[in-house]
Amino acid sequence: MAVALTPPVALTIAGSDSGGGAGIQADLRTFAFHQVHGTSALTCITAQNTCGVTRVDALSPAAVTAQIEAVVSDIGVQGIKTGMLLNAGIMAAVVGSLKSLASVPLVVDPVMVSRTGAQLIDDAAIDTLRQALLPLATVLTPNRYEAQILAGIEIHTLADMEQAARTIHSLGPQAVLVKGGSMVGDLRGVDLWFDGHEAITLRTETVETTDTHGTGCTLAAAIAANLALGHSPLAATQRAKDYVTQALHYALRLGRGQGPVGHFHVLLERP
Repeated sequence: MAVALTPPVALTIAGSDSGGGAGIQADLRTFAFHQVHGTSALTCITAQNTCGVTRVDALSPAAVTAQIEAVVSDIGVQGIKTGMLLNAGIMAAVVGSLKSLASVPLVVDPVMVSRTGAQLIDDAAIDTLRQALLPLATVLTPNRYEAQILAGIEIHTLADMEQAARTIHSLGPQAVLVKGGSMVGDLRGVDLWFDGHEAITLRTETVETTDTHGTGCTLAAAIAANLALGHSPLAATQRAKDYVTQALHYALRLGRGQGPVGHFHVLLERP
């Protein structure tokens, strides 16, 4: 006799990575690892591999809205994560859908600037993100360069990270996690959490690997999964960081460029 299970449900609103290392592919694997049922709303389709992105095709805002409504109206969700929203039209459509889901925890990975500093969305989309999406976020996860844009400061020290987090928090998100993946020296991989009450430095061990594709997507998805499981925002973030650290330990050496982290590392044959 089959046993009917009803796990928590998480929704990722993001782009597709044909190479499988980031975007919705990474998010869905991360949800599955946490025993959370993953659903998705695609915003764009990318042609990419471990060496880079060669093409991006946006879906229409109406198509994105329809996907969200299809999931929410039938299955329901207990956690939501946004990733690449690409342009102001898609972003506005997503904001419109999320406003009716205010009771569902939302993790916003702003996906504005890559970890190498390259801007990924236009200025109009950045304005929409700042004014409309950030105030809806339970947890916002900007990398160093995204935090610099949102806070309007240069970030070189832990004090800079805290100042940026406090400034960004004033824009409306309930909590801000400024990620230190592109910091140098002792600050490499150190994140700064601020929720309006306390600033907390979050540290995990540094994993030496060049195969780090998808870490930002994976972290945000893991936070969303843990929120769907009922953990507090801070606990969800700490558990997510631990998961990403283990996934980096078992990163995948695929392709000629930067391979992805090992989302399903517990299933991999260990050396």
